[in-house]
Amino acid sequence: MLSIAGFDPSGGAGVLADIKTFEANKCLGLGVVTGLTFQNEDEFEGVKWLETEEIIRQMDVLLRKYKIEFVKIGMIKNLVELNRLISGMTSLIPSLKIVWDPVIKASAGFTIHSTVERDKVNEVCKSIFMLTPNIDEIKTLAGGQDEMKAAKALSQYCHVFLKGGHSEADKGRDHLFTKEGKQFSFRPKKIAAHGKHGSGCVLSSAITARLALGRKLNRACLEGKDYVTRFLNSNKTLLGFHHV
Repeated sequence: MLSIAGFDPSGGAGVLADIKTFEANKCLGLGVVTGLTFQNEDEFEGVKWLETEEIIRQMDVLLRKYKIEFVKIGMIKNLVELNRLISGMTSLIPSLKIVWDPVIKASAGFTIHSTVERDKVNEVCKSIFMLTPNIDEIKTLAGGQDEMKAAKALSQYCHVFLKGGHSEADKGRDHLFTKEGKQFSFRPKKIAAHGKHGSGCVLSSAITARLALGRKLNRACLEGKDYVTRFLNSNKTLLGFHHV
């Protein structure tokens, strides 16, 4: 499995968190860095983006060596670059399944993307397997104030897993909107007493890992949800422990 994401020195989010999650879920994790962030678990000072050619060089050498079936993409500079990376990967591996976890704003409050071009969002979604936004992210990507309607609208292009960790009305309840028009909900077995830096990355990565293990979509989402619930309840700090 491959993660294409930012480098978080704390290891709580981005490519390091993705690889920890992949391997805790019994999948080999490979990583490509899109940008160097200057942060810890509760401070985010900024990001230095790598050039697209540098990202492609990291990616190409791995795709030549390994038979990769699933890719999870996190923090990315812009949608033009994202489309270019997706086109490059799928031209080499047409059957590749891509999960995009859109990082619009860091958990410490730093805004990475204030606006996005919605026609480019639709173009990306047509090329990927699943989108895993939180409530704020889906509103930015699809527009409007109703996150459920926004998620359903984008599910005409790809599966959408709407993370409910930021929900005020029903905290922790996630929703899956399939491309076939079905809808499922997932509640945590245990409400997290302590929030975690990078929990959105971990949830998306856990689902992707379960898909790579051959789980059906609904089952992969359920098992990914259970994994992140254990992660959230693993300790009282902002950096969670990963479990096998």
